Amino acid sequence: MTKKYLDDKNPDGVVFGQTAAALISFYGATPIAQRSGAAQGTFTTTMTQSTGWGFLTSTAADAAMALLTEIRATLVALGLMAGA
Repeated sequence: MTKKYLDDKNPDGVVFGQTAAALISFYGATPIAQRSGAAQGTFTTTMTQSTGWGFLTSTAADAAMALLTEIRATLVALGLMAGA
């Protein structure tokens, strides 16, 4: 079986989708536009062992969990990670 390459050896690289609204997917998943939302934002915090959350506050722990959940949802929606 012969492999098919998408890059045509272009030194500038390969782009999937011309805009954030372009629909793409992998492994037969339903194509989606680029996800967005507040949960994708970065957060700054200090790790600690002195709380049950591993963060200085439960708010920081909640932000970390929201970000992790969004990363998982994005990977599943694109078909890059199995959902179960």
